[in-house]
Amino acid sequence: MLGSTGSIGTNTLDVVRHLPDRLAVLGLAAGANWDRLAGQCREFRPRYAVLSDPDAFRAADRSAFPSETELLHGDDAVARVAADPDADVVVSAVVGAAGLHGTWAALEAGKAVALANKETLVVAGPLVTDLAARRGAKLLPVDSEHSAVFQVLAGYTPADVCRVVLTGSGGPFRGKSAAELADATPEQALRHPTWKMGPKISVDSATLMNKALEVIEARWLFGLPADRIEVIVHPESVVHSLVEFADGSVLAQLSPPDMRLPIQYALLYPDRVPGPAKRLDWRALSALRFEQPDRATFRALDLGYEVAANGGTCGAVLNAANEVAVGRFLAGRLPFLGIAGCCRAVLDAHDFDPRPSLDRLLALDRWARREADRWTEPR
Repeated sequence: MLGSTGSIGTNTLDVVRHLPDRLAVLGLAAGANWDRLAGQCREFRPRYAVLSDPDAFRAADRSAFPSETELLHGDDAVARVAADPDADVVVSAVVGAAGLHGTWAALEAGKAVALANKETLVVAGPLVTDLAARRGAKLLPVDSEHSAVFQVLAGYTPADVCRVVLTGSGGPFRGKSAAELADATPEQALRHPTWKMGPKISVDSATLMNKALEVIEARWLFGLPADRIEVIVHPESVVHSLVEFADGSVLAQLSPPDMRLPIQYALLYPDRVPGPAKRLDWRALSALRFEQPDRATFRALDLGYEVAANGGTCGAVLNAANEVAVGRFLAGRLPFLGIAGCCRAVLDAHDFDPRPSLDRLLALDRWARREADRWTEPR
């Protein structure tokens, strides 16, 4: 479990907690929250625990960890645990481009990867899918939207599909104009109406950058061109995505907004067993609404389509610029609407390469972060 102390990580461990006859934890990896990691280790007794942050590793109280758990640190330790021969499934839930390292190691080892880190495919989609194919590894999506498409597509090929429609709640600013968002605060952006998520993902939901990244992810995950992927706003978050087939049939996956369901499906794929996820109460459903996204106000979405169509180095640059811009917004150093503006400027300024190597992508990731950190919105 890579990213065990975050939202996806804690939901994953809740699934394990409810299905002890089917699931056991081999290793847990976290960033800097050693205290929470230690508590998880005391409950699940993994063979390995990893702290990526060196300061957290030095500060960690070894006595808080069970004696049978080996405490490791650094990226090499993450790769070692992800590639362990006894690991059947690796859950990749580290936020941002930092999650690519562990995912790559797991795929290199031929593992089934339950992918909650969409940035892996945004940054290096063609390289990642090619590696999975060469190593016989499986990519099992955990994002609710991509899990829905994955479930609906079982038994079908891209040739059978007319289009995929990714749904989104619209975030906390649905229906707001650009003028109303000029002074939007981090506190407002973090108040997601449906999902409980970490700060970075919550801001991405507010800007619709999460949908932009999901379009790019779907491009590589399902082998579909950008013009066959659409986004629609669905405030109730019950229909998680739809697939329209060549004959005109539209199939959808529905469930309450509970991440434990797509997590469980990825962990036990292709088996379906009773688990901890909430059940849909049909008696409580009064209406399901669908709206077109406001792409003039939420400009991030157009960036996603552009990057999905162009490929190459664009995904790495967009993702890096967005991570820095979101951090600056949360720190009060950038206005809300400046997030998309910053990403647009950095994307336009980069030296595009249609077929980059992994090293080239990582170098552009570093470049884009520097550019985004010094960007100022034109007056």
